[in-house]
Amino acid sequence: MDGKKLEYKGEEALKEIERLTAKADKVQCKFLKEILTRNSKTEYLSKYMMGSKDVSAFKQCVPVITYKAIQPYIQRIANGEDSSLITGHPITEMLCSSGTSGRKPKMMPSIAEDLDRRTFLYNLIMPIMNQYVPGLDEGKAMFLYFVKAEMSTPCGLPARTVLTSYYKSSHFKYRGLDPFNNGTSPDQTIFCNDSNQSMYCQLLSGLVHRHQVLRLGAVFASAFLRAISFLERNWVNFCNDIRTGQLDPSITDSECRLSMAPLLSLPNPSLADEIKDICSQTSWKGILCQLWPKAKYIEAVVTGSMAQYIPALEYYSDGKLPLVCTMYASSECYFGVNLEPLCDPADVAFTLLPNMGYFEFIPLGENGTRLMDIDEDEEVRNDKLVDLVQVRLGCYYELVVTTFAGLYRYRIGDVLQVTGFHNEAPQFRFICRRNVVLSIDNDKTNEEDLHKSISVAKKLLEPFNALLVEYTSYADTSHLPGHYVLYWEIIHHGSSVVDLDSSTLDVDKVLQECCIAVEEELDYIYRRCRAHDKSVGPLEIRVVEPGTFEELMDYFISQGGSINQYKTPRCIKSNKALKLLDSNVKACFFSPRDPKWIP
Repeated sequence: MDGKKLEYKGEEALKEIERLTAKADKVQCKFLKEILTRNSKTEYLSKYMMGSKDVSAFKQCVPVITYKAIQPYIQRIANGEDSSLITGHPITEMLCSSGTSGRKPKMMPSIAEDLDRRTFLYNLIMPIMNQYVPGLDEGKAMFLYFVKAEMSTPCGLPARTVLTSYYKSSHFKYRGLDPFNNGTSPDQTIFCNDSNQSMYCQLLSGLVHRHQVLRLGAVFASAFLRAISFLERNWVNFCNDIRTGQLDPSITDSECRLSMAPLLSLPNPSLADEIKDICSQTSWKGILCQLWPKAKYIEAVVTGSMAQYIPALEYYSDGKLPLVCTMYASSECYFGVNLEPLCDPADVAFTLLPNMGYFEFIPLGENGTRLMDIDEDEEVRNDKLVDLVQVRLGCYYELVVTTFAGLYRYRIGDVLQVTGFHNEAPQFRFICRRNVVLSIDNDKTNEEDLHKSISVAKKLLEPFNALLVEYTSYADTSHLPGHYVLYWEIIHHGSSVVDLDSSTLDVDKVLQECCIAVEEELDYIYRRCRAHDKSVGPLEIRVVEPGTFEELMDYFISQGGSINQYKTPRCIKSNKALKLLDSNVKACFFSPRDPKWIP
């Protein structure tokens, strides 16, 4: 595949979307046939298809799998065996998952042309955005990018995150001048492996260009909020750097210092005073609009578990900046784009593009009723899968993908709901990760249900100007009956910490009511286990010290995670992570009564 042929600008890009989606079924059939033609002689496919390139044989004989089935092949290649075990192309690198979807990062095989496909998708974003927000070529983007230090497999293949792979590729490094993608961050600050030094320099660059910035963002909402927290702690240093024209001596990376020198070539006390006046205010409500007055939107993933960050983003922007979620992608495959980027975050839907991978779907029912019926490790019959254009409006599915790089009928683990169609191509709302659940007995609580219940409960904090900024959970079975534990980090709207001894806030009562409010919103089975079977104990909220979840993020990053891909795990299973959380607990609260349950 020629990378240049995949680069589309403006109207050409929009026309290409129309062409692909108008013939989605034909594009998908051609895509699968090409995969089978190129990869038919691999050890993996030969095991099931005996050298056949027939699509019907593929659907009949090749099993639906999870990582456990393909991992031995990937490990053999990582150890030095030939790529022909799973693909007809040389594997150029292994892409590591975020490390927070399971106990260990998974390694996904990647080939050279995968970068072409990712670049193709990236090149669609600004033509789509330009339809809704004109003039984005007249300023800069403060978009915070980060790389993760690379590792190597035993045979010397690079092992890195998908975003690090892209940022270090020639596609990104030699991308050329593009007025629609004119970022504030010098490339050398992005390539810095020290995330704190990288963050410092990128935020400082954004402040220097504050009157030219038209859009703000990071890959995930959590990363962008982490940047705001970093700004709160370092704005005095930033002002000093701008005032003196000298970069803080704590920045020791030589490439960062070299690339920042032109931005700080002259002292700028007036700019430093502007930033000081804004950042020294008691309340940071709307701070983003004040620091970057020409910004038109915030771009970040705000779907799935990231949706819980929406109130904080709206607080810091005073609700004046739309929250834009542009694309749907993973380490395994890039999937599609949001064709209506200014929609409400709750309505975000992604149009799957048929030239990115071969997509199949495991039906989960019209109301998601079969969401828990199929375990991650349970065998799925081949004849149960449906093709991309066969999905039905309103129904729920688990996504399955086949790629040129050697994943065949691989379960991504994402649960999606069909919300509409663009030409032949379906549009999906991301619901949750299948394998994120809490369970004590017969109860099974998925990520979406947990998020919904907490979204209801946290409203009880609002009359007291308190904000839930982060949470995770744990199924505590150390005593009988076991019970759900929620770790909550709460602040007041002035960034001051919630005072657990404050007489103006009856903490015991309010947080006990939060406990029961969460339980009342959980499903029928959970409430039956609590109120009737007594097999689940009262839900507990443990309020943690401010900054605890940043410590948690630092811990997971130290274990191999990526700051770009990090998502706070909504269910903690690591003993060390639990120990970290428990060491920061300020107070504990339990549900004061059983939730309502009617047989």
